[in-house]
Amino acid sequence: MELGFHLPIFDIDGGTTAIAGELARVGAAAEEAGAKWLSFMDHYFQIEPTGLPAESNMLEGYTTLGYLAAHTSRIDLGLLVTGVTYRHPGLLAKIVTTLDVLSGGRAVLGVGAAWFEREHLGLGVPYPPISERFERLEETLRICGQMWDPADNGPFEGKHYQLAETLCSPQPINRPKVMIGGSGERKTLRLVAQYGDACNLFGTSPEDVAHKLDVLRRHCDDVGRDYADIRKTILANNPRPSPETRDEFVRSMEGFAKLGVQTAIVTPTTGSPAAWIDGMAPTVPQLADLG
Repeated sequence: MELGFHLPIFDIDGGTTAIAGELARVGAAAEEAGAKWLSFMDHYFQIEPTGLPAESNMLEGYTTLGYLAAHTSRIDLGLLVTGVTYRHPGLLAKIVTTLDVLSGGRAVLGVGAAWFEREHLGLGVPYPPISERFERLEETLRICGQMWDPADNGPFEGKHYQLAETLCSPQPINRPKVMIGGSGERKTLRLVAQYGDACNLFGTSPEDVAHKLDVLRRHCDDVGRDYADIRKTILANNPRPSPETRDEFVRSMEGFAKLGVQTAIVTPTTGSPAAWIDGMAPTVPQLADLG
């Protein structure tokens, strides 16, 4: 099992002027630890599940990833997850391509149906009903696939999006892997089976994750997809680990590792996330020993 880091909070010791330097240290610490994944949220306002108010610091995700691309050299970079409503899919494919080229082939497209109504309304971004958001998500996945096919620069005609050309030059160095976030059994996991290279589930318990993976396996059977080809990842914050509880955290991951979960993604606290990551570094070889 591999370890990844996800940073949803930008309230950094030292205030706004300290954020850039701290994020550079986060990238260095994550790579020094041997982590395989580094991500941010795709939000414009802070979200309630972090325990912070909407007015707390929040940076635009892909700009932040571009900054981290210049301060890292090995770790995979993505958003957990891109809200499908925030960017036209043709532009999204171009943005992720740019990240991939400038990072030397390390971009991952994490994507989901979006949910935070307040920031949509606050910034004037259309917020269609959930059924439409899932339709747009599926079209976005198809468009990105076409944009990253150098043999197909033709048009795309969908219900919600129409592109006269799907030209994307340069092409990504490595065709970005697609991680679809969410646990919805009827729609989200079907999209994982049909279009995804990885899923991201909430690591609530091995029993819950086992059920979700069984659903995913059935969807794979329905669409003729090899279940083994899909990378299984979890957000492992139940409860959130800390450097002081890292041995307990590793033990709690054993049940997930037995299910075939390949990456556990954890969330640093506020203050100095780089120091927190340094403190969690010993878990990387311990998780690797789980299989």
